[in-house]
Amino acid sequence: MRYVVRFPVDDPELSALHAAAFEGEPDVQPWAERLERWALTWVGAFSNDQLVGFVQVCWDGGAHAFVLDTAVHPDHGRQGIGKQLVLTAAEEARKAGCEWLHVDYEPHLKAFYEDACGFRPTDAGLLRLR
Repeated sequence: MRYVVRFPVDDPELSALHAAAFEGEPDVQPWAERLERWALTWVGAFSNDQLVGFVQVCWDGGAHAFVLDTAVHPDHGRQGIGKQLVLTAAEEARKAGCEWLHVDYEPHLKAFYEDACGFRPTDAGLLRLR
């Protein structure tokens, strides 16, 4: 497995991975444009030059960064790819000077983010906008 920071993004390829990982429809999204504009960094996991995992980190330009879109193709799950993606992304945020790395996750992902990746639970709020 090869992990690549800020790899050149192919929108259809990343959209297909995202759809497979989140069991959604493969609707092509403008990933490359969004990442260049809003992300501090992103990391891809490649197996034989095929994108099989992804994570992005957005930030406030200062102390806080946010993990988003952690995705591993179901055919490559349970191999530590997601953990390595998140740890690589965390190191990139640390190098950029961030002090905190935040992540929101559903209850079934608690063991992944807390036990495997080292996040600790916090109280947080969420406001649905649409």
